[in-house]
Formats: sequence, C-alpha cells, structure tokens
Amino acid sequence: MRNAEFDREKVLTQAMTAFMTKGYAKTSMQDLTKATGLHPGSIYCAFDNKRGLLLAALDQYRANRSAEFEAFFVDDSPTIEQLKRYLDHIVQQCLSCDASKACLLTKALNELAEQDEEVRTIINQHLENWQLALAQKFQRAIDNQQIDKHRDSAHLARYFVMGIYGLRTFAHSHPTSEVLQSLADQLYRDTCR
Repeated sequence: MRNAEFDREKVLTQAMTAFMTKGYAKTSMQDLTKATGLHPGSIYCAFDNKRGLLLAALDQYRANRSAEFEAFFVDDSPTIEQLKRYLDHIVQQCLSCDASKACLLTKALNELAEQDEEVRTIINQHLENWQLALAQKFQRAIDNQQIDKHRDSAHLARYFVMGIYGLRTFAHSHPTSEVLQSLADQLYRDTCR
C-alpha cells in the first residue's frame, strides 16, 4: 500500500476543527472525511483510526498553540505588556465563537482524559509545558522589576492558566465583550502587580 499524499498540517487543522465542533465521540468518520477531504482509507493509512487522527491533531494543536504563544513574547516591550496582549488575544478567541479557535485540549480533557491514558498524558504534558513557559515569562517580569519580587512565578503561572480556562468556560454562556474583557483585566491585575 502506498503512503497517502496530502498536506498533513492542513488535514490536522481541519480534523481539529471537526473534533472541536462536535467533540470526539460525536465526530464520525464521515465528518472527518468531509472536513479533511480525505477518503477513509487515506485516514486509516496515515493515522490508523479516528483515535490516531485525534492524537495527531492534538500534537499539531500543541505545536500551533506553542508557536502562537511564543509570538507574543518576541519584541522588546515589557513582559507584563506582552502578557496583557496574550490575554487580550485569548478574550478575542473566546468572543469569536469559532470552533477552530476553541480549545481542543479542554474539549479532549473533558471528554476523554478519564477514559484514555495516552490522551491524558499528552494533555497533561502540554499543560505543564504551557505553565512552565508562563512561569518563565512571569519570572522575567519579576527579574525586570515589573512584578513584585516577592511573588512566586510558578504560582502566578498556575493562576493565569486557571483564569484562562475559566474565561474559556465562562465564554460559552456569557460571551459578551464587556464581561469577558472585565474578567481578563481582573486576572491581569491579580497576576501582574
């Protein structure tokens, strides 16, 4: 059997959108073939099965989100301003109501983590890496005297992640710009002083 030829990143992005729209359990192989444009045989050849496609999509999602995150911290502006821009970006994602901007990790965590050890491990590793990256940003802000030197960068990172997950969850029922931005601004004030 020859290898399937397709744009892997594009296919995984399309699969992510399908999984985020319906959730893993409710996404059928027909949904995935429609979303990706691939025949079922190509999906099975490249990813073994629906679960294999989800695992590959989670890995692509993790890579995309990591690159997106780091892009907020490349300029020379103060770290606390970079954190604010990142948080404002999260609010805009929440307001978009676009399945492709939803959090695949949150959906997978809520739906599969208790049932699938490998999915749980992948998600936990991503969350740990994200928290570590945030802790490094908070530590840089502390070292540059932008945040009180007595604050704990690891705790600030955990609190920030908790707040972002809270915003994403709250956005499902209260997606007004004013409410979400107010909550994000409070999260910023709580962490970046």
